[in-house]
Amino acid sequence: MADVDVGGDVALIDGDSPMGSRQLMSLSLATLLVVSLMTVMAMLGDDDQASNNASSETNDGDWRAFSVVAPIDTGINVYHDHFRINETYPDWLLDGLGVNKICELTFEGTWSERYEADRSSCWDTLNASDIVYFPGTSIIGSSPDGDSEILILDDPSDGHGSAVTGAVVNANPNAVIFFVEGFSSQAVQSAADQPLVDILSTSFGAPGSLPVPGIERATESAVVEYGKLHAGAADNSPSPAIQDATAGPPWSIGIAGYAEEGDDQKEIMSGSYPDISADWTQVLPNHDDIDGYHETSGTSFATPKTAGILSAVLETLRVEYNDNSSGAETSTRNGMLVSGVDPAGEIIEIQNADVRDALNRSAWYPNLNWDPTSGTVPVSPVAPCTQTGWGLVNMSNVEPIIAHLNGSETLSDRPSDVVTCMNLNQAAREAYWGGYPSVLLNDGWVTPNMAASRD
Repeated sequence: MADVDVGGDVALIDGDSPMGSRQLMSLSLATLLVVSLMTVMAMLGDDDQASNNASSETNDGDWRAFSVVAPIDTGINVYHDHFRINETYPDWLLDGLGVNKICELTFEGTWSERYEADRSSCWDTLNASDIVYFPGTSIIGSSPDGDSEILILDDPSDGHGSAVTGAVVNANPNAVIFFVEGFSSQAVQSAADQPLVDILSTSFGAPGSLPVPGIERATESAVVEYGKLHAGAADNSPSPAIQDATAGPPWSIGIAGYAEEGDDQKEIMSGSYPDISADWTQVLPNHDDIDGYHETSGTSFATPKTAGILSAVLETLRVEYNDNSSGAETSTRNGMLVSGVDPAGEIIEIQNADVRDALNRSAWYPNLNWDPTSGTVPVSPVAPCTQTGWGLVNMSNVEPIIAHLNGSETLSDRPSDVVTCMNLNQAAREAYWGGYPSVLLNDGWVTPNMAASRD
């Protein structure tokens, strides 16, 4: 007796039964029809699944327009709510940033309870070669110097890096953070070497802007070799920024401070003759709790806020021009920070020099509204550039910079006396830092594109 499966029911066919040949043929045809229908349905199901898989693979690279900022500092409080996000970075982005380890964090309990819960699975396992993604946060972190008490995490004795990174996120909550712990040239170079990083932000240097070599060779690599932007903090003293290893090199955007939301005048304890001045005092996340904030001041925080502003500009332009990558030095981007197509089908390319030109044009000098008790000094109507560079920059500059770069509303040329003053600034920086070859673009010295594709 043979068992024949016809859609779940079993018909018993006995060769000795009185069933005639017509009945047998009918049953055989019915069986064949059912089996055929099941085969077709299965094949269609496989095709649907294959189609879904193909769609999934296609959409995996179609995430969103983004920008990557690399703050380089003491460490980062990955447990703070300020850095929590409701998205997961795609695998291709993690691969592009060299991620080789993922730490699934504990997000319940106090800061100490979370740290202790994750020690064995994360913090006690890290080494200097690790680049770590922390799902549920905007942070990918590394500690290439490998010499801190707890790698990547802001140590209990310090909180500078958490505040610095908080300033980036204040300006652009969507920024992808590639955080580097360290104060060395090696730490800065590790960020420069990441193809997808757009902007490096450094908030450290010799006290008093002493004219000694520092990290300038690594920032030069980031900007000149790889086409990135570098925001460097001027000293927290009135000393000139020209000779400062962080803010002074001509390829860097040197940043001093002013009293935003105060009288808009220059902070007394802030470097002079920089590129621009930005927000000196901000409310930023704590390093040893999960939701606390504190008010703090310095060029350390004006600088990353500017980096966040520039990343917001790049991100918006990338949305507009369907540019879903980042960085400048990959073979497909050819030194361009924005590389896309406008609605008319025209190729749009924006490089380091274009962004710096727009930033310079958008800066502004405040009206005299000085409060003698504020701890600031009035911005002089005569040669204000010697105090604040091209001028002040805050979130109000974002839209004008974007409009200038997308051609919808061109920013005006700066007055000739300002251009002359800043040309002298750039010439002094080039002379001091080795005759770096700049070009005069429109109304001010800016860094030319000298990025090279890396094969």
